[in-house]
Amino acid sequence: MAQALGAEAKEGLERSCADAADGDRIVSAPGGLGLERIEARFHGNAFELHRHDTYAIGVTLNGVQRFHYRGALQHSLPGQAIVLHPDELHDGGAGTEDGLRYRILYLEPSLLLDCLEGEPLPFVRDAVVDDPALRGTLLSALAPLDEELGDLFVADFVAQLAQHLRRHAGKPAKSASKTAWRAAALARDYLEEHAERAVRSDELEAITGLDRYALSRHFRATYSTSPHRFLLMRRLQRARRMIAEGESLAEIAAGAGFSDQSHLNRHFKKAFGMTPGRWATLVSAQARGVGSRLQC
Repeated sequence: MAQALGAEAKEGLERSCADAADGDRIVSAPGGLGLERIEARFHGNAFELHRHDTYAIGVTLNGVQRFHYRGALQHSLPGQAIVLHPDELHDGGAGTEDGLRYRILYLEPSLLLDCLEGEPLPFVRDAVVDDPALRGTLLSALAPLDEELGDLFVADFVAQLAQHLRRHAGKPAKSASKTAWRAAALARDYLEEHAERAVRSDELEAITGLDRYALSRHFRATYSTSPHRFLLMRRLQRARRMIAEGESLAEIAAGAGFSDQSHLNRHFKKAFGMTPGRWATLVSAQARGVGSRLQC
């Protein structure tokens, strides 16, 4: 079990923090469709139980990360990686009074599927992984958090990450047929293009050639979530981007396709473990220059 970060983890991450405030905050990296990167600093409980349709894969930098996952209490120490599968319920927070600092990326399954050669998404049973090679790959994307990642870098990074996840996953499940995989991909693209409105089951049936029940089954087997939750999460991701841009919550609810602010609040908390107002407070530290550009 790692007690401290290795040399590759320290580079770019252990710079002076003397001028940074000690308050809780979240800072997001620029750009990256399908690959969201953040640094978070917390004291006490940070996130209530929630689930999202992306992988959550990161590295604990300082403190102890404490969370519940798949019915067990987990702890991650500095230098250890965390791998959470899409749509799995979890919470999170600091395990000691000293607080917690970590960097994490949220990876949309579609990026991973493109390089798995027809295999299903790898499921890593151990949420906390002590693997220097995996940590090094993660930090290649997470260490330069103030930089936008180029397309060539992302392609190579996802390919390396897929290899690591395969190593830590159990025996893969039976691959879906090409017809089922294609139908799920068509439905995903359609939902993403029309995320701002309600999409009916008969629309997806028309573009995929499958009935709604078969499509739902194949979609979940491919992306580890349902078409309904996929659509909802695209709206919530738009809401988070609007929060970072400083929009009011009422404007965000309307702009992201929710009926009202209460509707947004309820689904946001289920997906991210905190209310939109709390998220806005945490990300506003970036706008105020606290930990600006995450140089520490």
